[in-house]
Formats: sequence, C-alpha cells, structure tokens
Amino acid sequence: MTDSSKDRGEPDRSRINVNQEHEVRYWTKALDVTEDELRTAVDAVGPMADKVREYFQRGG
Repeated sequence: MTDSSKDRGEPDRSRINVNQEHEVRYWTKALDVTEDELRTAVDAVGPMADKVREYFQRGG
C-alpha cells in the first residue's frame, strides 16, 4: 500500500505497515485475524506479507 491513505496510487500488497490504520484494516480483514494477532505476526517475522501469511498457516 502507499504510505498515504489519500494517495490513490497502486497499493503495495507485498508489505504490511502496522503504523498505517488503513493497512491494518485491510490486512486484518484479508487474513481474518485481529489487530493484535497481526501485530504479533509482524513482530515475529517482519512486514513482508508472504512471511506473515506463512506465520498464520503454521498456526502462529
């Protein structure tokens, strides 16, 4: 996603920025997790979306 919620450029779906409210909303819905679960996953494996998905698939 772009850094600004007002910037309508192409979103970057490869990274998760938990400091952007609109990204947290998107990713919690896309991954069907809570905000706390998302933040824990990003803390554990970093902001790359593929790594976060793997984390949840492993039962993170």
